[in-house]
Amino acid sequence: MAALAAATPAAADLQDEIALAERYAPVVRLVEQLEECGPGEPYEPLNVDLLFDEPTVALRGPWGGGDLVEIAPTADDLADGLYEYHLDFPGNALDPGCTYELWARRLSEGDAPAVYAHVAGDPSHPGELALQYWLFYAYNDWNNLHEGDWEMIQLVFEAEDAAAALEVEPTRVGYSQHEGAEQADWGEDKLEIVDGTHPVVHPAAGSHANFYEEGLYLGSSAEQGVGCDDTSGPTVDLRPTVVTIPSDPDAAQDAYPWIDYQGRWGELQRAFFNGPTGPNLKTQWTEPITWSEGWRDQSYAVPAGGALGTGATDFFCDAIAGGSKALQRALENPPLILGILAVLLLLVVLLVSRATWTPSAPLRLARRRAWGQILATSLRMYWRRPGLFLGIGLVMLPISIVVAVFQALITGAAGFAGIDADGEGATLLVLLVVALLTTLTLAGVGLVQAAAARALVEVDEGRPVGPVDAYRLALDSVRPLLGALAIAVIIVSLLTTSVILIPIAVWLAVRWALIAPIVELETHPALGALRRSGKLVRLNWLKVATLAIVGGALALAVGPVLGVLLILLLDAPLALANVVAGIVYAVAIPYVALATVYVYFDVRVRDELAADRDPEVLPAEIDLASG
Repeated sequence: MAALAAATPAAADLQDEIALAERYAPVVRLVEQLEECGPGEPYEPLNVDLLFDEPTVALRGPWGGGDLVEIAPTADDLADGLYEYHLDFPGNALDPGCTYELWARRLSEGDAPAVYAHVAGDPSHPGELALQYWLFYAYNDWNNLHEGDWEMIQLVFEAEDAAAALEVEPTRVGYSQHEGAEQADWGEDKLEIVDGTHPVVHPAAGSHANFYEEGLYLGSSAEQGVGCDDTSGPTVDLRPTVVTIPSDPDAAQDAYPWIDYQGRWGELQRAFFNGPTGPNLKTQWTEPITWSEGWRDQSYAVPAGGALGTGATDFFCDAIAGGSKALQRALENPPLILGILAVLLLLVVLLVSRATWTPSAPLRLARRRAWGQILATSLRMYWRRPGLFLGIGLVMLPISIVVAVFQALITGAAGFAGIDADGEGATLLVLLVVALLTTLTLAGVGLVQAAAARALVEVDEGRPVGPVDAYRLALDSVRPLLGALAIAVIIVSLLTTSVILIPIAVWLAVRWALIAPIVELETHPALGALRRSGKLVRLNWLKVATLAIVGGALALAVGPVLGVLLILLLDAPLALANVVAGIVYAVAIPYVALATVYVYFDVRVRDELAADRDPEVLPAEIDLASG
């Protein structure tokens, strides 16, 4: 009977699939962990059979609380679909400690790591075939902490079936990275191949996103946010056992019943801390070639050396990790977070109640104003002329488009020119793109401030003005404005690359916060504007900092805060937070610009008034025409 079965077409196809999977089995190059529970990658690709009949694993329903279905479930128990059921491992996904590492090591002791091969065609792409290798890890230790983690790589052949694929080489390869993948042509320099057929894959420590080379990468996704993916050495090579899941669904279900499981391979949690679904629920399982059409050409490394050193990199990665942990704590203990927010709100209320808010006359610009009056006056002016100032703020939209176009052109031109845009070789390219984005964005904010300053003066003088008029008036000073902004950005950016110099960078950023209105209304050259801003701010540093810098930061933080609340309360995707933040940002910039201009007039008046002038007098105190 066994010989007869081997002779059937299905059995023959399976033998070809097994042979194909063995030929191209990946070499998994993990970041070495030199000490238990220390840095590095503690999790190896796990044979999922070890999860079954295991008394430390539970199967739970989708209801939460008291939803235990079975302890030590079998593979057959998972064969009935079980949509949104969960496998639950020992430990707290949001506070893992060393629990999962020790558990996974005990579970896999004496068993070899495993990868799951799957050969799949795509109905919409006849003549192409995908060979996939799926890797399961016990725990995902990244921004989105969760039990269980499925990752994969895919090889593409121009072949009808496995037998034909055995006669040719792959055309291209894709490595999964969070929600997307990075591609390489077979034989491309960045793709290391061992023994002629075995691609080397570098899983990032913690996230298990797959890369082609060692490095520190900027990883991102709509669901998981942004963070650092580290594949840098020392490393250790694994040759996992290849388990081939038949392409025939019935044969696959018979041999591996768990492949029909529609639940999650990890603990039930909120939002993106939930356990992942399995391979069979991913788009690439049934439409692998269609999915491959969205593969990226390269990944970008976070600057990890050279002129910047490691301080900026460590600061960036630690900040990302800190934000992730704050969100975890919010999900773990909402009452505590609500309590902290309540205390902060109370402090804001106390500060607001003690501030002077009236009178808030928007016109007669050149007058002394208290802290609260500046905020109230800016809001009142914005409310009176929303069309004017929203129109001025719209300049940020084309600037955003220009940033995106330039980024695409730079990355495309780099590849065309033969510049290595991958791994550590991408560091210079990343710096160029980030510098371009930062410079253009700050230039846009500066232009908005300059146009707002000219618009305010025109309104104060009783002359009609629209957004186009404001920008036309502001253009006569655009060169010194951009020059002053460029100098400030370069100096502040260089200082922030060293953590110990960040306080100096902040101090200078506040001193130069009034560059735009000074250039526009006093016609200073670039260096003169920097000196003039420092002179005006010198005795009013705290006021300028809280209004122009902190006030602006708070205004721009409203969008992300609203987005996070949507995630916490409605389990909305992180992409929605980005959309909300973008909309609020576009609306907030003109208000920030107005506040900056009113701050400028306040400190200018204080600088020019005689020392014996009554500080409570609020009528116009200096003549702008003579300034």
